[in-house]
Amino acid sequence: MKSVHVFFISICFLIHLPALGNEIPQYAEKMHMGVATCASGVCHGSIRARSATNVLQNEFVTWSRLDPHSNAYNLLFNEDSRRIARNLGLPNAHEAGVCLDCHADNVPIKRRGPKFQLSDGVGCESCHGGSESYLSSHTDPNQGHAQNIEDGLYPTDDVVARANLCFSCHMGDQNKIASHEIMGAGHPRLSIELDTFTALEPPHYLVDSDYRERKWKEDSVVVWAVGQLQAARKTVLLIEEHLSNRDDRFPELSLFDCHACHHPMSDIKWQQKRTVGLPPGSVRLNDAGLSMILPMVEVLMPEESRTFVTLSRNLHLASSKTIGLARSLEELSIFLDGLEEKLNLISERSKDVMLEILKMGQEGKFRDYVAAEQAVMALDLLLQANGTRGRSENWLDVLYATVENQDRYNPLAFQKAMQGSAGL
Repeated sequence: MKSVHVFFISICFLIHLPALGNEIPQYAEKMHMGVATCASGVCHGSIRARSATNVLQNEFVTWSRLDPHSNAYNLLFNEDSRRIARNLGLPNAHEAGVCLDCHADNVPIKRRGPKFQLSDGVGCESCHGGSESYLSSHTDPNQGHAQNIEDGLYPTDDVVARANLCFSCHMGDQNKIASHEIMGAGHPRLSIELDTFTALEPPHYLVDSDYRERKWKEDSVVVWAVGQLQAARKTVLLIEEHLSNRDDRFPELSLFDCHACHHPMSDIKWQQKRTVGLPPGSVRLNDAGLSMILPMVEVLMPEESRTFVTLSRNLHLASSKTIGLARSLEELSIFLDGLEEKLNLISERSKDVMLEILKMGQEGKFRDYVAAEQAVMALDLLLQANGTRGRSENWLDVLYATVENQDRYNPLAFQKAMQGSAGL
């Protein structure tokens, strides 16, 4: 099975983003027929999971009762959303495209079928694609998964495609972003780590022999590593789209680390970082999407680690100027292509990557909250993958406590917690 994983990953990586050439469902051309078309008791609306078919058939019930995505639209009516809308000068949040783009299946009206409802929130077709062409045929036992995808089913089992889909809202893309204006109006900061967020989703599928045969069984380490690489690519894309192409006096500040500015003046915790290189008082980029690249590079391509540090510094330095940013982004993208070619080794080197993250933490390298947050999630899943999470639960609890509140993050306390990991 491992060799199959490596082969699949290698093929997937040669394709680049978006995987298999699929547009995310919001931008694809297929008609969205509405959640109600999936909710029949003989389709995906069974109260209980069934074993006689190759799908559980209770997917709608799982989504509607347990998945926060089903409540995404309703959140636009609460007091927080009303306040944000007022601050933005909008009549309301539940009719504003800037809110609906991520809180609902906000496809154009011409692509909404007769049973489509915005109030369904982030529903089936938000992730699985407009069902216009596959709705009547995807249950045909003679039709394979590849044909369903050709008909418009989005390949969420493909980890690269899944990253592209999830990150489009949880990080942003060329068309939408939780801008500094939106966050200034009261919207919380966004963060994501693909494997952790996938695991937190209530499962509405069963990875059995049939699933493995028709699709792919990825492991957590691969999902994490590919997710980190795609997050880095997304960071490059967002900077290119929303920072380097702007002529405003102030850049799009959501691309920068919130805590570089938003902390008490008496809270003096600045410290130089190899990968940043900016002087005190600088507004530095939010490099959460790049924070786990260095430990992977240290393990998979150690001879290139100094190159990555230089490229990261160049990007931070260029972000504070009006020239040189495009070149820095291009050079970093080329470097990520090189790392991509090495990720077929990630599963067998996962323990080394875990130990590298731990070493960086013990040396106090995670000065920024966004990087510490990513490090904790990475260590959790890597411990699980290496079979040592059980004996590390107490230590993980302490580690999670240090990143529980971003406003009270103390890098020295985080470093001390990292140093309490004896025996890993």
